Amino acid sequence: MMRFFRIALAQTALLLAGLFAATAVLAQAAANDYPLGAGDVVRVQVFQNLDMTTEARVSEAGEISLPLIGAVKVGGLTPGESEKLIATRLRDGGFMQRAQVTVNVQQFRSQQVSVLGSVGRPGRYPLEQRGVRLTEMLATAGGILPTGSDTLILIRREGGKSTRTTVDLPSLYLNDRPDLDIEVKGGDSIYVHRASVIYVFGQVQRPGQFTLERDMNVRQALAKAGGFTMRAREQKVLVQRIGRDGKSVESELGLDDSVLADDQIYVRESLF
Repeated sequence: MMRFFRIALAQTALLLAGLFAATAVLAQAAANDYPLGAGDVVRVQVFQNLDMTTEARVSEAGEISLPLIGAVKVGGLTPGESEKLIATRLRDGGFMQRAQVTVNVQQFRSQQVSVLGSVGRPGRYPLEQRGVRLTEMLATAGGILPTGSDTLILIRREGGKSTRTTVDLPSLYLNDRPDLDIEVKGGDSIYVHRASVIYVFGQVQRPGQFTLERDMNVRQALAKAGGFTMRAREQKVLVQRIGRDGKSVESELGLDDSVLADDQIYVRESLF
């Protein structure tokens, strides 16, 4: 029995070791597609030359300093491209004819995306590879909170100019619009605003503030508030709505009329 247990334990250990190794390989493959930039920390190793091992931070000029060959400009290059450049510099300098160079990223600092607003974990997140999509970055930041909007704003700064793109997330999935899942880039900012709300008062079961659902009408808004009380006037409700001039306008709405953000719905008491 003990022998069987030891064999099972050994097999489990081998399986876990294999999984960890596979994870490490995948992580390194992703990092190899990452363009280096100022602030990134890399570890450079040359096979069978321990004295060449160097950990360096990429400077604002995009350079790192290495033994024998001095400053090497790696900014904008992937680790794989940097390995080839360093090997070439060692060969051309007459130091090593066939240098086997390895460049591993220790800290990702240059390519970062800010995710702000109504998300689980607002903050700045590094882009550890190319091809990261908007939805992947939102997932990394903990996803959109229940109080968050289902549309978001992507701000991108390129060439000294800022562009603003509004993305409707439900359309991405419900209307088969994969083009809306934009590839994010270093320096992008993603902002998720709070969801729009409405207010329901008067002769309803649960007066209060509620999230405005897409294409909501008065009947649906009243359902969120628990429906009418026994004393409610059920035909039409009063609605105070902010007009284009910023002033509040009061009007009557039927149960099938649309509700807008920040509407204040008041159910009057029946006269009979």
